[in-house]
Amino acid sequence: MTATTLDRVDGFGRLVSDTPTTRLDITVNDIPRTLRLKLDGHNIGGSIKARTAYGLVRNLAQRGRLEPDTEIVESTSGNLGIALALLGKYLGVRVTTVVDPLITDGALRRLRELGARVEMVHERDNNGGYLLSRLGRVRQLLDGDPRRVWTDQYNNPANPRIHELTTGPEARERGALDLDAVFLAISTGGTLAGVSADMKQASPSTAVVAVDIAGSIAYRGTPAPRRVSGIGASRRSTFLEDWMVDDFRSVTLADMAASCRAMLEEHGLYLGASSGAVLAACLRYLADTPDAQDVCCLCPFLGKNMRAPSTTRRGCGPPDARGRNSVIIGFPSARVANATGPTHGGTARARLRPFWKCNIQYQLRSSS
Repeated sequence: MTATTLDRVDGFGRLVSDTPTTRLDITVNDIPRTLRLKLDGHNIGGSIKARTAYGLVRNLAQRGRLEPDTEIVESTSGNLGIALALLGKYLGVRVTTVVDPLITDGALRRLRELGARVEMVHERDNNGGYLLSRLGRVRQLLDGDPRRVWTDQYNNPANPRIHELTTGPEARERGALDLDAVFLAISTGGTLAGVSADMKQASPSTAVVAVDIAGSIAYRGTPAPRRVSGIGASRRSTFLEDWMVDDFRSVTLADMAASCRAMLEEHGLYLGASSGAVLAACLRYLADTPDAQDVCCLCPFLGKNMRAPSTTRRGCGPPDARGRNSVIIGFPSARVANATGPTHGGTARARLRPFWKCNIQYQLRSSS
């Protein structure tokens, strides 16, 4: 494609950066802390994956792989596919997304609204997830038509590079000069790898904390079926190396649900599943680390108005279009294990204190 096309791709890039940060003054175990939530869902693509999509598609354009008859193919749990479909529509390029049953109804609907072709795989892989099954279908599609190109968010160095150039610097510039820690969810590992590369150069005293969900083996862990999309993977990340990660936290679905609910009820902030996981890990870290005073949680996605598949039929609302019970909050659980407190409208309500066993108080102080 021409330089003009590359300029258009860069125009999209300007719409996905400079996302806001909200500051919370919190008290954990009677120690005042500053918690900064970098809300990367506030961009044209609706998630941090819009940055990734920009970096990947820009890389295609630079390599001369983006032509008028090109069809972009990618495996996605939802958000990257939405961003690619949006960018493809902007550029006039076809996009095919390979998804699985864990995709939320809202994400599936948005993909179709944007004109993306959707391929659904239904068989779990040997590690209990769907990722390897999705990748197998991607390879079949690539073999079937030479005009198809794979952005390959799992191996393309353009993925971590865009976060090293944009996400990491923004986290520092909108936070303290020297954050004590930054918390990032992992899936492909590209975001963490890029942010860590920036932090190790510009703010080496900042601890980079990787956050994953139980059952994922993106960095560590034991493979098991997972019931949430947008975080974790059923294979190791090709981007992550030990020097990039100062601490690792794995959270449960119950912890994730509790943090999503707390932010919604206390401050009206809708957090997606991965954002809830990051917050849950952060609060545990603060309880364990009294010296951590100023920290930043990278919230990849905001869960407002997204419907997610439920893990159980008991106590749920009516079935969705695919016959599954669902809840609206950004985490797929109707009654999370060990949750305390009453249920309301069939949706689990979980309080913070049983999960972290520490005194946590929130006060929304300011936002920028």
